[in-house]
Amino acid sequence: MNRAATRQSSNTPILDRLTVTWVQANGVPFDTTGFVARLFRNGALVQTAAFDRFGVVRFSRVPTLTQVPYTLRVFDANGFLFRTRTIPAGVETFAVIG
Repeated sequence: MNRAATRQSSNTPILDRLTVTWVQANGVPFDTTGFVARLFRNGALVQTAAFDRFGVVRFSRVPTLTQVPYTLRVFDANGFLFRTRTIPAGVETFAVIG
């Protein structure tokens, strides 16, 4: 077993910033080239971040574990809203399915 893995506490997040993945129903990530995610708290914009082409977006301003719930809105390159999800408090990552 890797020594780094054995030192990692189960109570310590591996990811230090909120990370969102957008996956198909079978778990395979979407090609999210050009997609943008906006994170809101109580209706106020917290941060906008671009997805990479592998279905992942990282919010550099939101440390984990999250302390409050957020609203996530996902837009394509043309500004069309594709998904809206609520991210609960207490997470380090979140998956948008479908």
